Amino acid sequence: MTSAAFSIDAHDAAPPFEQLRTQVLAGIADGSLPAGSRLPTVRALAGRLGLAVNTVARSYRELEAAGAIETRGRSGSFIALSADAAAHSAQEAAAAYASRVRELGVSPDAALAYVRDALS
Repeated sequence: MTSAAFSIDAHDAAPPFEQLRTQVLAGIADGSLPAGSRLPTVRALAGRLGLAVNTVARSYRELEAAGAIETRGRSGSFIALSADAAAHSAQEAAAAYASRVRELGVSPDAALAYVRDALS
């Protein structure tokens, strides 16, 4: 996946910043965006996708917070050199899910069944 392959589906229920974030993570996971790859500038990608600059900036901020990308000042944004970005994001999501199901009083067995169903 090159940065030119990013696209936004106006009919998708997910907001555009989330679609972009998910596509970058998928590119990291499948190797089409290898570690060290330079991402387009926020302005360039926003223009190419027909999005507001703040929408792309939000995706980049969230990706950086998750450790998936690194911003190097004027040099730009790059896929993080850490190969664990996707694993780190998955662990954060799992921890958030576990916390929420505990708050709801859902048993661990039921919570795991929900995850298995969602992954199928």
